[in-house]
Order: sequence, then structure tokens, then C-alpha cells
Amino acid sequence: MKVQVCIIGGGPSGLLLSQLLHLKGIDTIVLEKHSREHVLARIRAGVLEHGFAALMREARCGERMDREGEIHEGFFIAHDGVMDRVDLHKHSGGSSVVVYGQTELTRDLYEARDRMDGKVVHDAADVTPHDLKSDAPYVTYRDGDRIVRVDCDFVIGADGFHGVSRKSIPKEILREHERVYPFGWLGVLSRTKPVSPELIYSRHERGFALCSLRSQVLSRYYIQVPLTDKVEDWSDEAFWDELKRRLPADVAASLITGPSIEKSIAPLRSFVAEPMRYGRLFLAGDAAHIVPPTGARGLNSAASDIYYLYHAMVDHYEKGDDAGLDDYSRKALARVWKAQRFSWWMTTMLHRFPDSGSYEAKLQETELEYLFSSEKALGSLAENYVGLPF
Repeated sequence: MKVQVCIIGGGPSGLLLSQLLHLKGIDTIVLEKHSREHVLARIRAGVLEHGFAALMREARCGERMDREGEIHEGFFIAHDGVMDRVDLHKHSGGSSVVVYGQTELTRDLYEARDRMDGKVVHDAADVTPHDLKSDAPYVTYRDGDRIVRVDCDFVIGADGFHGVSRKSIPKEILREHERVYPFGWLGVLSRTKPVSPELIYSRHERGFALCSLRSQVLSRYYIQVPLTDKVEDWSDEAFWDELKRRLPADVAASLITGPSIEKSIAPLRSFVAEPMRYGRLFLAGDAAHIVPPTGARGLNSAASDIYYLYHAMVDHYEKGDDAGLDDYSRKALARVWKAQRFSWWMTTMLHRFPDSGSYEAKLQETELEYLFSSEKALGSLAENYVGLPF
């Protein structure tokens, strides 16, 4: 089999790039090691930067997002028993974010690929890139007892943190930067009316909490927990009781509880791999970088990678111009590190660290006091939250 671009990973990043390139007449194949049902069962964040939303529309996949997504022009930070609102629309110069579940976004991308007869292979086992430094790379995968070879011009590694793509870069070339946080997020999805029309980030002495939503009838809530905790340690009742303790009294009193549809614990880490290009291999999304979910930069950072790759590939095939490909790693990493900085700042400002004392607690209080006393500080937060320019 011969295609122009072979994409490893059938999550939103790989599917979005495949869809965008297809619309420009560039032939792609997506190789996903899991079934479609498995991919669509993943519960992930759903706050989309305005740039990501625009990219979905360009890919002709934004109709349901625009119809069902929640436009948010602000969010709340709860602290010391009070709620302060960050007015994104005001402080970012008129921008906003779209709250739309990643599962639904991925479903829209799959359906778009189906409509265009896009090549998406599921249950592709033992995916392996070859000859990445040559002008003729190829990828092999196992389909039952058969080994399938895909010849291509470029390989895109959009297969996540544990995927094969990053591991294909020699250790003497790859540089990895990582910080593992000493806590995780216990998340609960419930078919209940959200406690707030906008997100609430809560800093509390017992730990961080977040009130989020997927729709007006589907809520997503999180609390900070030790890494030693297991999902089995937390009954629904215990979760709701602890969440209420970490919210302002009036918010807790109006919280509607119900049985959990899904419950999981996600450890928090910050991670960046450099470079994001090796020969004809280009990394994108979680294959190259991960952020804590605080501030919702993960999926949005992946979208900026796809934006740069999409335009670089179009320039290569339509104009014979490789400047975008040659500069991809530098340009993508420049934006990735800004997202890392913002996510790290939000995480350290709002979470309780096990080894912190009164000094660190006072600094967190002061950071919040300064934030809501300064128009410029609020402007910086809003600019990063709605998304820096691609």
C-alpha cells in the first residue's frame, strides 16, 4: 500500500490531520491499535480554544460542535469561601472557549472520515515505523497473521504518550523533560444538571476541586486525591461529600448529585520531548507533550501541532516549499512550552502540595489576590486560556 502520509494514532489529533489533508487532496491512512469503540469510550476534557474550534470548522466537522457546544465567556475561581469570575470575553479582547466533550469531537471526526471514505485501520497490531531518515520511510502493522506494509512520504506520530512513535527516535537524539505531580484527579461523570453554567476551579485547604460539564444534563466533577488512592476507595457518596467540602457553601448547597456514569483517577504530569521531528517522522499531541488538565491545554496543544503540520504539508505538496516542515519542531515546541508554563502556573496556584507549608499557602493566597486586583494579570490569564495565536 502506498500513501503520501501515514498517521499512527486514531485519536482526535490523527483524525483531524487526516481530514484536513484529505480536503486538500493529500492521501492519508490512519493506523489505530484499538477498536473504534475503545477510542470512543475514553472520557477526556472538553474545553476547546477558539483556534481549535475554527480548525474543526475548516475540517468541515464543526456543525454539531456549533449546535450543541457550550460557548463560555468566563469561568470562576473559588477560594477562601468566595467566587471570583474571570471574564474571558472582556480580558482577551472578545474571545471565548467552546465546551464540547472530546468523545463527541472524536465521533464527529470519525463520521467525517467515513463520509469521505477515509482510510482508518483499527486493531492494527505491532505498528512499527521504518527507515525514518531515508526518503522512502514505511510503516508495518499486523492484521491477524498478515504483515501489511504502508509506503509513504511522511509518518505522523499521534499515538499518545505510550505509543511507538516517540520510541522510534534514538535515545541519543531524544531529550525528555518531565515533572510528575504528587497527586491525581478523581473524576466523576454524572447525568445531572451542572452546578454552574461556567466552570468552577476551587482552591481549598483540603485540596483542589473542579466543577465542569459536558452539556446541560451531563456534569463532570473532579477532586484532587493522593496517588495512593484507588477508584475502589471512593464510593459515590464519599465523592460527593468531599466535593461539597471544597466548594463555597452556596455552591455546595445547590449541587445536584446522582449515580456516577464513569469514575477514574488520572495522575498528573508535565512532559515534553524534543525534538518533535526525526527525519520523516513528526510527533504530535501526547506523543510529544503532556500537561496537567488544569487550564485545559492538552488537547488544545495537540491542535496547534496539527495546525502547523497541516499547513506545512500543504505547502510541501502544493508549492514544493519545505520551510514549514523544516521549522515544525521549533515552532511547535515554542507554543508547547508556553502551554506548559500556563498549565504549571494554574496547577501550582490551585492545588495543595503534600510537602508545602504555611509559606507556600500564603504565596498561593497572594497570587490570587494579585490576580484579581490586576487587569493585566487577568488579561494574561484570559489570553492563555482562550488560546495563544498559532
